[in-house]
Amino acid sequence: MTTTATTIPQQSEIAQRLPGADFHDCYTMDTQPNQLSALETYLKVAATTPRWVNLAMALRNRIVKLFGLKDLGLLSAIDPAKPASAYQVGDRVGIFRIRYLSEQEVILGDADKHLRVELSVCKTPHQVSVSTVVHIHNALGRIYMFFVAPAHRRIVPATMRKASFL
Repeated sequence: MTTTATTIPQQSEIAQRLPGADFHDCYTMDTQPNQLSALETYLKVAATTPRWVNLAMALRNRIVKLFGLKDLGLLSAIDPAKPASAYQVGDRVGIFRIRYLSEQEVILGDADKHLRVELSVCKTPHQVSVSTVVHIHNALGRIYMFFVAPAHRRIVPATMRKASFL
């Protein structure tokens, strides 16, 4: 299936986090109707993360440690035995913490001294949108995003496409 770069859905909760953002994007994919919640969708997408994305994350983690930033782990590092219903706001899900949770949308995020990133999976009956909003805190964050933004624009669509259930 095809992912399309779009604007962040107006009705989404993540749209409320756009003011002052230094970076944001959104990718949408048409889907077949299903009963998966937004969090269930995220868990399944994360579990099917392409190998090259995990390798890129491992490299990122080694490099950023040199600058005193967090080693986030791998995008696919989720507990496959833990059902989506066991998660609540504040829980860690792989590299992120849940910041907002509803059936239609989950916002996951992390913050460090250089920036705050939030990622949304927002579902409608026939589409899934993955939006990212970044607020940069300092020069290190600007340098970081200079390198990360181009990779991010490849990682999100590739990860969505790999999830064949979408």
